[in-house]
Amino acid sequence: MDDPALSSSPRKKLKMDDNSSLPLVMNEDVIPMQSLNKEEKPVVQLTKEAEVGITEFVSPELSGFTGILKKRYTDFLVNEILPSGQVVHLDDLKVPKSGNAVKESIETELSSEHLHGEQAKQDSHPGALSSENLTGTARSAANPAVLHKDKTLECIIDKADAPLELQDVDLITAIPAVSMLSDVDQKPELTAKEQQGIKGAVEAKTDEANALAGWQSYSKEPEGLQLTPKDSAILNSFFDAKTVDLTLALFNKVINSPHRKAKDYGTVDAGMITDRELRTKIHQEIRRIFSSRLDSSTDGDGNIVISSANERGGWGAQASGRGARGSRGRSNKSNNNNNRQSQLMGKIRWKELGGEYLHFTLYKENKDTMEVISYLARELRVRPKAFDFAGTKDRRAVTVQRVSVHRLNAQRVVWAGRTLRNAKIGNYEYLPQGLELGELTGNEFVITLRDCQFADISAEGTGRQVQTALKIVETAAQHLSEKGFINYFGLQRFGTFSTRTDTIGVKMLQGDYKGAVEAILDFDPVSLAAAQGKETGDALVSSDDKRRAFALDVFKSKGDSHEALQDLPRKFSAESSIVRYLGNRNKASDYLGAMQSISRNLRLMYVHAYQSLVWNAAASERWKTYGDRVIEGDLILIDEHLEKVDEPLQAEEVDADGEIIVQPGADDSSADPEEGFIRARSLTKEEAESGQYTIFDIVLPTPGYDILYPAYLETFYKTFMSSEQGGGLDLHDMRRGWKDISLSGSYRKIVVKPHTAITCSVHAYSDDNEKFVETDDERLMKKKSEEEGETKGNAANIKNNGIVDQGNATSEWQKLAVVLTMQLGASQYATMALRELMKLGGVKMYKPDYGGGR
Repeated sequence: MDDPALSSSPRKKLKMDDNSSLPLVMNEDVIPMQSLNKEEKPVVQLTKEAEVGITEFVSPELSGFTGILKKRYTDFLVNEILPSGQVVHLDDLKVPKSGNAVKESIETELSSEHLHGEQAKQDSHPGALSSENLTGTARSAANPAVLHKDKTLECIIDKADAPLELQDVDLITAIPAVSMLSDVDQKPELTAKEQQGIKGAVEAKTDEANALAGWQSYSKEPEGLQLTPKDSAILNSFFDAKTVDLTLALFNKVINSPHRKAKDYGTVDAGMITDRELRTKIHQEIRRIFSSRLDSSTDGDGNIVISSANERGGWGAQASGRGARGSRGRSNKSNNNNNRQSQLMGKIRWKELGGEYLHFTLYKENKDTMEVISYLARELRVRPKAFDFAGTKDRRAVTVQRVSVHRLNAQRVVWAGRTLRNAKIGNYEYLPQGLELGELTGNEFVITLRDCQFADISAEGTGRQVQTALKIVETAAQHLSEKGFINYFGLQRFGTFSTRTDTIGVKMLQGDYKGAVEAILDFDPVSLAAAQGKETGDALVSSDDKRRAFALDVFKSKGDSHEALQDLPRKFSAESSIVRYLGNRNKASDYLGAMQSISRNLRLMYVHAYQSLVWNAAASERWKTYGDRVIEGDLILIDEHLEKVDEPLQAEEVDADGEIIVQPGADDSSADPEEGFIRARSLTKEEAESGQYTIFDIVLPTPGYDILYPAYLETFYKTFMSSEQGGGLDLHDMRRGWKDISLSGSYRKIVVKPHTAITCSVHAYSDDNEKFVETDDERLMKKKSEEEGETKGNAANIKNNGIVDQGNATSEWQKLAVVLTMQLGASQYATMALRELMKLGGVKMYKPDYGGGR
């Protein structure tokens, strides 16, 4: 290309959207195989894909095949891949040995304290409190006594010949009230009036002094939070220095004594803030900076009050709900001992264990990640937010991932997990840091495709058919491993209900918040009919979808938010937030407020879905025009070529769908000037022809105000976004007053390939319940049975790689199954990789009958 604009190589600062999704690519020119089942569902699937821009293949010339995906949830195994490259497996249910050492340490400390306490009782005697005694008492008290100008309590009390003036009391910055006042009572040389004067003056000073000194003592703990310069600047922009110090001290008090009730920590009065938006921002930043350990609220006068977020027994409460209720009949001595043990558990030598964060492996079958996390949180009496993980996993699957939780002992977590159904936890390890969203390399998928059909092999004999099918699959797998696939955002990105998530995102970007709310609360009439017991034909509707439709219909028709929320399943958090918000009569028409009531990650997912739609369309246009050729004007990421950049890649924040949240650009007023950005630039003609770059280096942008577009595609972006399908939006006007939907843009690889070569096998079978892959749970059971000298089920036929050996196919077989193992990058869609492998209409998504079945 000769356009000089393409060779100018402009550079733009921007964060990258590294979360790629693996698309199944379709080409409208490809003719379906003759043996494909001519049914409506594949056609509907193709239509849906075309609507979101999925239209191309990398290798359209290869033969494909069809197969049913997820007929059983054990047909879809997902194991997380750590940044180290290790594939996560559940293979150890034992509690770390260090747990017993901790318990012994606690018992020893309790015993020692008891002996010292008895000795202290024998040595105690009434009398004046000297400065030495005062210091010792202060060390053992919750708050230390600190006297300015070398004034001791003894010196102050000895001024019996003159009244104690107020300025003398001001010399005291922190004195435990009970200790001081009791010593005043024991000074017979003081008159009653003088004693009373001292008591009154001290009482007037103690509240603030005790709190300040106590919190200062906590803030000096070695485990205290050290604010980053950025967070410190944020807090100091909100509050004065004293409030910031008290807030930091409160936080350190909470983390160093996590088993107390919230009221035991006290509160920090941060002053009056009249700006509502600023108050909202303060609340958000307090939760973020202090990891949801502190919370803030606004009283009726607009005063900000900061307090501990601990619930009931606190973040690290020792007893579960049942245990707490069951302890009512114990003696005070027993309760005090248990309370002390609980406090000591909060002071475990975490460094000796390995760190403050307990990491464990979560294995689950046919469950949402948050469903299991919420259950554990209830059992442990902590908030679900106390748990961290790299990303959510599929529901209809068997998945294995790492989870972390702060300052919880492994024995407690084991106890909480004892009643889990279709889930297990194990592989416990203490580490200094917790997990963060996006902290994974990708996922390993082991996928079983059932009832597979191949073109022109039905007339062959049994053995010949298996060999022919295997050859077709191996050829397709080799091409996919080597040539990759277009990195489309898959259908999951656009939702499962009648209104797609990108449609909601468009309405948000258009400023039509009422339309966005109505789109979220939309439901399929078939689901409502099923909920009302009416005829729905052949449609299969899950119980959750029925309840959702019924609840939303109640809210729309009756305006009864209370009844609607009772019927609405908890998993529909966006709908619940909106119904709860609009259910308030004073807010019934505040649609912007309703959208803001949804969690930020979900809100971002809607607008990111719109960006995904535009990206898919642009990727298809680029591929149809240029294929895998690198051309002048293509964009590359400078950070991937270390000799060209000095800046390291910074940690990213991701949304609920696993996509990176791109922060505002350097020219935006809300940006942190010190924040690192990934830079993209255009290739010159010479660079494009040099052979140094391949299609795997080329990126395309999602739309935003701080992004670089390839000059040869900018017109396409503009035309598509301004069309009806693109929402009638302006490519060059992506800033919004609501900063959450003010899109700066991101970059995404056009073509990606699996991390390792895909492995595959073909199996003949007749029973639909036949299994071809072994789960981690089954491996554990097999190991246990072998240790006990037993063999169960088909354990003897399991190969080392976990694939079941079916032996020689018999004449009774009727169907073929294909088993694939592949490793994909974070946020890449396995269904999209399968599309490239199987070609047009190859993947048939199984529609469960909601009657169970592994």
